[in-house]
Amino acid sequence: MLIETMKAVRIHAFGGPEVLVYEDAPKPEPKPGEVLVRVHAVGINPPDWYLRDGYRALPPEWRPQVPFPIILGTDISGVVEAVAGDVTGFSVGDAVYSMVRFFSVGESKAYADYVSVPAAELALKPKGIDHLHAAAAPMSLLTAWQFMVELGHDEANPLQPHRHAPVPLEGRTVLVNGAAGGVGHFAVQVAKLKGAHVVAVASGRHEPMLRELGADEFIDYTKTPPEDVADDVDLVVDALGGPTTGRFLSVLKRGGALFPVYPLGFSGAEEAEKLGITVSATQVRSSGAQLAEFAPLLNDGTIRVVIDSTYPLAEARAAHERAARGHIQGKIVLTTGA
Repeated sequence: MLIETMKAVRIHAFGGPEVLVYEDAPKPEPKPGEVLVRVHAVGINPPDWYLRDGYRALPPEWRPQVPFPIILGTDISGVVEAVAGDVTGFSVGDAVYSMVRFFSVGESKAYADYVSVPAAELALKPKGIDHLHAAAAPMSLLTAWQFMVELGHDEANPLQPHRHAPVPLEGRTVLVNGAAGGVGHFAVQVAKLKGAHVVAVASGRHEPMLRELGADEFIDYTKTPPEDVADDVDLVVDALGGPTTGRFLSVLKRGGALFPVYPLGFSGAEEAEKLGITVSATQVRSSGAQLAEFAPLLNDGTIRVVIDSTYPLAEARAAHERAARGHIQGKIVLTTGA
């Protein structure tokens, strides 16, 4: 039997950007409950390079075991090519976008010409933006929304014993650290949309963009440590997270909250409890329903997608090298030959 092929970016071993290989791979077929999408653009995200590296930052017992070769990536925008017989709500030719099968390590397979997507994780692409911008939105916008507005799923949280709960934003002061990046630039806009006073923390070159997106105050961390000047904050969304996130405890009101997007390495739990501060995180999950909810906001520009740079799918290595240099403004996107 002849197997149809497509172009994809796969890895055959863990490592740096050099392990990304643009090559032929089997073209997927939609299983029951799935939709086959011809991919036009792919948004790249930190979990892509975490997986490429073999999740080296995690304890060995947490590192996933995956069968090689694997196709990286989760975020796509494209056009429906085929629909399984039991799927309703989507038709061949529909423009759609999705965060595919996250969190399911190695199963999303987005760096490719075609991807088969569970229908529940798919939504019609916002008509007011192109595939490039639609592909850049899913994971980062879902992360900001699920952290700050509505969790939208009941999956167990392996990062903490209790369910993550967003806090009220209207009339509150919200500080966003790493505000210029993928999650950060959406967190600024979501907080503003929900009525918060927003303090954005980033390097100085990003200030015009963040002011345009709605930031009320701006702190250039290259000139002033934000913990030295910010105070009386209700919520800190640390889009960078990690071991340094504890420095923001001092800027929060008693009864405030600290949401590190990357919570591993945080060691200030005892101090937070003494200060009456809630520290909480969640793990973003795919949701076609929430992507459909975002569509009107993306259509009319209420929420804007900022693109840092674009690369052809065949140059995924260069895109990952760009990501490794940091200081990203918005998102990096891959384009296919569609």
